[in-house]
Amino acid sequence: MDETTRQMNRMLFYHFDWVMFGAIALVAVLGLANLYSAGFAGGDASLSNFYKQLAYFLVGFGCLVALHSFDYRELHTYGYPLYGLVLLLLIWAVVAGSSGGGAQRWINLGFFRLQPSEPAKLVVLITLASYYSRKDTGKGFSLKELFMPAVITGLPFVLIVVQPDLGTALLLVFLFASMTLFVKLKWSTLATLSGFVAAIVPLAWKYGLHDYQRRRIETFLNPEADSMGSGYHITQSKIAVGSGGMFGKGYLKGTQGHLHFLPERHTDFAFSVWAEEWGFAGALFFLAAFFFMILWGLNVALSSRDKFGVLLAFGVVSLLFWQAVINLLMVMGFLPVVGIPLPLFSYGGSSLLTNLLGLGILMNVRMRRFQKTA
Repeated sequence: MDETTRQMNRMLFYHFDWVMFGAIALVAVLGLANLYSAGFAGGDASLSNFYKQLAYFLVGFGCLVALHSFDYRELHTYGYPLYGLVLLLLIWAVVAGSSGGGAQRWINLGFFRLQPSEPAKLVVLITLASYYSRKDTGKGFSLKELFMPAVITGLPFVLIVVQPDLGTALLLVFLFASMTLFVKLKWSTLATLSGFVAAIVPLAWKYGLHDYQRRRIETFLNPEADSMGSGYHITQSKIAVGSGGMFGKGYLKGTQGHLHFLPERHTDFAFSVWAEEWGFAGALFFLAAFFFMILWGLNVALSSRDKFGVLLAFGVVSLLFWQAVINLLMVMGFLPVVGIPLPLFSYGGSSLLTNLLGLGILMNVRMRRFQKTA
């Protein structure tokens, strides 16, 4: 190893983003503690989710650190092959994937059940960042120039909708909208798209949703109408969040979760368990830690010295932000139940690994901000 390489490695280590790493570790520890509590009352069988999630975290953190040896700018080259691979995985899941809960979303790899819609979010983000960074002129995109980004988003969107997984599919729409508005649209394009969305919503309600998906939205508008049926999830979640009071019932002492009133307490409603046991003060502490991580991610985007790095960082932040906001509003009854996990907090291997890889890319952008771009 020559002196130039050694000096470069020292600079990379010096610029390692310890602030982001610390924020990620804090949220991860809170998530694992909460997951342990969610399974505590069920004995060893329920705690298996905790041990699996711990293993996923160890693998994910290893991947996050390993990503620092890889220059994120190379994703310009690898983005489109990864996009093609994730489309094949989505097709595989639709045609021959394993089923559960009325959906066919997983690929059974033996040691792990991969949900390809999760890495699809990250790959779409990378592909959009690559496209926009190459094509952006600063004058705003026209409707014609949005055709390719719409196709990039639309193909996985359709494949995810038919699984069916409306929540993840809608996340792709939010991601596309966030990144597109960030790079700027022409006013005429924005007006046309706004009119199109307003026209398509009634059609999507009537023809694009399954009956159970319409029931979820109707339940959100009036959960008390069927509190023991379709409104049960939201009702029990609101009871759990509200019963925590100011300082909560205490760790491992939540009744809604431990007495099994609260469904999906490991996944969609993990925050309800936390709010019940730690109360309003604990909820504020968690939200402060999580959204500090989001704000620091925006700082990473602002500090990047190349357009691709800015868009990558902003895309990762947008992905984490929308997942968190939708999940939190869902568990508090302000949005329908759409099955979106809380990043780094809810149980789920594919989701956790995807989010950690995204955060690894974010830290990579921060670490290499001192390097000159070609």
